[in-house]
Amino acid sequence: MTASGTVLRHTMKKERPAPVVRTATRRNTAGHDLGKVDLEPTVFGLEPNRAVLHQVVTAQLAATRSGTQSTRTRAEVRGGGAKPYRQKGTGRARLGSTRSPSMTGGGVALGPKPRSYAQHTPKKMVRLALLSALSDRADIGRVALIDDWAIEEPDTRAAATILRRLKLNGSVLVVLAQDEIDIALSFRNLPEASITTHAELSAHDVVRNDWLLFSDRTLPTSPAVFSGTHEDRVDGETARAEARARATAAAEAEAEEEAAAPAKKAPPAKRASKAAKPAKAAKTETVDEESGDEEDGDEPSESDAPAKPRARRTKKARAADETEAAEDAVTEDTATEDASDAATEESDDEA
Repeated sequence: MTASGTVLRHTMKKERPAPVVRTATRRNTAGHDLGKVDLEPTVFGLEPNRAVLHQVVTAQLAATRSGTQSTRTRAEVRGGGAKPYRQKGTGRARLGSTRSPSMTGGGVALGPKPRSYAQHTPKKMVRLALLSALSDRADIGRVALIDDWAIEEPDTRAAATILRRLKLNGSVLVVLAQDEIDIALSFRNLPEASITTHAELSAHDVVRNDWLLFSDRTLPTSPAVFSGTHEDRVDGETARAEARARATAAAEAEAEEEAAAPAKKAPPAKRASKAAKPAKAAKTETVDEESGDEEDGDEPSESDAPAKPRARRTKKARAADETEAAEDAVTEDTATEDASDAATEESDDEA
């Protein structure tokens, strides 16, 4: 509130009326009335927020668009690489390509391209829109309730009979549980019936159908159970609890098996590499010799001492050794030739 006493528009909050208790007729598969049932006021008794409902339904319809439409620009159209006529002297407009958007057979200017039409909608808005749609259908008396489907196997004739006996004229949205597969197969071939699950119910599904058909199992009892954000919280929590219980039971069973089973033998050690085998054998022989010497009372000799590892030789050292070896070989050959010449001369002198 300002100093003059006026209230700013953005500070005003519209007060909505309290939820209203509405009822629905509960019937069986034969169409007999089983009495009235009070619907949850926080789900079916709200004042519909039409602005939010319109925004959410528009976003849901936009999200269903595939967005695959596409047009070709002047760069994507085939041809048009040559200038159609010279720049000056013709009196016509200056053109550099026949695929200009202004010419026949040219590209499209500012045409659509593949994109996503999805809109981000807050979860609270999605929930409020769904509750508004449900409250609107309950207000005009278009919510039907059945005790049990009594369908054991897929049967389209039985599903059509149920709709006829319930006297539901127009399009009907059948809300099923996640595991009611046979019932879904029974209703899917009926043109006047649409199928959805309790966790996938949306505001658009409610608005586009004339009737809502629930069972005792799928009727929402509170906003906490039926959040309207495409998530079945009760089923999710139950599934997580069951998964944790199964994991705990499996761990306990595994621990009992390990305690009851005898101790297993140690796995054999991996084989040593080929390079390590000779070293290990030499080490064993050395240890045996040393133990024998100790038993005899003799001190180990220098030959029994373990050999020191050879130093790594460089290329220059190896080349020098090869050169020396070659020179020694030449020297030996020369000495052999000189000895043979001297022996020959002595034999000649004797002769």
